[in-house]
Amino acid sequence: MTTSSTTADSTPDRSAMPDVQSSADIRHIAIDKVGVKNIRYPIVLQCPKTGGKQHTIARVNMYVGLPHHQKGTHMSRFLEVLNRHHESIQSDQIMDVCHDIQERLEAEESHLELQFPYFIDKKAPVSGQPGKLDIEVTFEATSNSHDDFVMGIKVPATSLCPCSKEISEYGAHNQRCEMEVKVRFTKGQYMWIEDLFEIVEQCASTQVFAVLKRPDEKWVTERAFENPKFVEDIVRDLAIALDAEKRIAWYQVNSENYESIHNHNAYAFIERDKTQA
Repeated sequence: MTTSSTTADSTPDRSAMPDVQSSADIRHIAIDKVGVKNIRYPIVLQCPKTGGKQHTIARVNMYVGLPHHQKGTHMSRFLEVLNRHHESIQSDQIMDVCHDIQERLEAEESHLELQFPYFIDKKAPVSGQPGKLDIEVTFEATSNSHDDFVMGIKVPATSLCPCSKEISEYGAHNQRCEMEVKVRFTKGQYMWIEDLFEIVEQCASTQVFAVLKRPDEKWVTERAFENPKFVEDIVRDLAIALDAEKRIAWYQVNSENYESIHNHNAYAFIERDKTQA
């Protein structure tokens, strides 16, 4: 009588299984980025204002460069890298994770991208009512012959049209705007998310708040009217503010103003590498 195979005997011998991804590709075309996208994963960020931590959920993209002679990459290895970090990714571990991708995938170049909501405690301007304002934050890391890290934020604000104010007998039209800033830091320097946020939100006509009582609403309305700005004004003021910040070596800034009297948006963009100035 033949006995059944043991569990160990029935386990597939992976060394004997074909590794199709590692086989040669005759087309000889390298791929800049290949990997996995839109992974939802917990991350933990340091909060310098309170000395605590903020837990949030990021959408994670992980890629490597694929050489021309290799057919494919090993997608499961990207998730293995994430699993090494168990419960969550720490904000100061971003480049470490990028290095892990490069090593595990045996790649010359690796990329890690995170996009997540971040909440900033912000009090109303007159009443002091507390609230939490959510902004969108991005981390982009690349590891090849050197490390590259870019931090980005999207900040909501208010803009008021200078032309409308000038030509109207009373009032002026305003709009919500979204200012987006991406920065590379000077070697050895770093900024907290809050540091960059405080610079950016000052460049619109006025700020937005989570909670406003009537005295606060009056302040916001009058502040915008006293500080009209075109979309061009906003990005130029952003550029001036970032030019003055020694911790920043490179930046991209843009503002998209959601028009209230047009069925289109106004947009402006500036990019500058301060190391080339």
